Amino acid sequence: MNDTYDPVSGDFEPLLTVTDGEQIDRPSLSYWQDVWLRLKSNTRALASLYMVLALVTFTLAGPLIWSVDPSKQDLEQISQGPGLGQKAILVPDRLPVPSINSLTQSMAEDRADGSGQRLDLLGEAHTEGLTLSWLAVANADSYTIYRHELEPSSIDDLGLPLAQVGPGQLSYHDSLSLEATTYYYSVMPIVAGQPQGYASQRVEVVQAIALSEARYRGLVPEGDDASLLGSTIRLEAHPLGTDSLGRDMLARLMWGARTSLFIGIIAPLFFVGFGLVYGGFAGYVGGKTDNALMRFADFVIALPFLLFMILFKIAFGIGPGESGIGPMLVALVLLSWPATARLVRGQVLQIREEAYVAAARMMGGGANYLVMRHMLPNVMGVLLVSLTFAIPSAIFTEAFLSFIGMGVVPPTPSWGSMCNDGIRTMLSHPHELIFPALFISATVLAFNLLGDGLRDAMDSRLRSDS
Repeated sequence: MNDTYDPVSGDFEPLLTVTDGEQIDRPSLSYWQDVWLRLKSNTRALASLYMVLALVTFTLAGPLIWSVDPSKQDLEQISQGPGLGQKAILVPDRLPVPSINSLTQSMAEDRADGSGQRLDLLGEAHTEGLTLSWLAVANADSYTIYRHELEPSSIDDLGLPLAQVGPGQLSYHDSLSLEATTYYYSVMPIVAGQPQGYASQRVEVVQAIALSEARYRGLVPEGDDASLLGSTIRLEAHPLGTDSLGRDMLARLMWGARTSLFIGIIAPLFFVGFGLVYGGFAGYVGGKTDNALMRFADFVIALPFLLFMILFKIAFGIGPGESGIGPMLVALVLLSWPATARLVRGQVLQIREEAYVAAARMMGGGANYLVMRHMLPNVMGVLLVSLTFAIPSAIFTEAFLSFIGMGVVPPTPSWGSMCNDGIRTMLSHPHELIFPALFISATVLAFNLLGDGLRDAMDSRLRSDS
């Protein structure tokens, strides 16, 4: 008996696919979207990311905004601290030296200690020069003139000896690297080869600039010299000060960032990429090939970096006083890849034994498919974290080599070479060392914290339930 049933639309009721208790709270996220959400929840890592972006902007866009030549020397503002430009008085190109006859009679009558010693300032004292004069001492063979930034306390604490003049010369004009500060000048007569006491004078030196130099630098317009002389102008601004050669620190930090970050990013990209290929191949092939490749990696790790850096400099024909950027890049690439290779090899060995890889192999997946579809995407997170840790390491290596004179050398700016220059004037002008050291420290810290945050964000096992 063949009974047939012909269904009609009234026999069915619509089925709700989503009930009130099964509402979807949020859309599904991809792996990288989930990583970004977890990275944003890490305050330190997010702040480090913004710091890295600010550093990149400072490096690339900074020289376009602050278009000051990093090699230009401002001899009027040598080793000046941070500021918006000093005020300076305009003086003639050739300073008139005051006559010795301008000494007053009171100077001859007012003796310091009965020996005829007295030191006076003739005319104005500014950074373009000053003139000192003193009274003659009977039977003096010569006079020695000293300059000190601190008040002398004894004959052995007179400071820098400027000159020794004969008994007939009773004045001295000083224009040796004068700065706008307070100096203590001393004159010591020599009688029969023995010093006969000294006389000192406190001198306040003000900032000045020659008229022709001011016109050459565009600080004053063309006009009547008589009306311009003696007037006050403002020199070029140096927000982070100048170094010992009068070069702008801000401009040198910007261009130095290009050198330091070029080495710190290019070298890790090369040796991390090579480590990815090397370690991935060793882990995928396995067996004796894997063992042989990793023993060679262990051998490379044992090689001394500094020795090979010296050998590469010799091979490149780079002598003392020349920048070794090329040998530094080669040494970093050839000797720094084993750490990444070992990390990637361990990841590939683990992924190779996963069930989904075995299933893909059983379904006919070839080596190229397995590597590109399963292994490479699964090691990218580890590789990215390794890269963020390799960049600060390379930057620190460049700074260290430049600091000891084996990396970047002047006049090419880099943060390491700037620290090397600043260490010489650390006590008197600490800003020359502090600013490049701060940039190195901030960059290394930012990349390290960013790498730490990426490692946590890419590891789902570290994900909190909150």
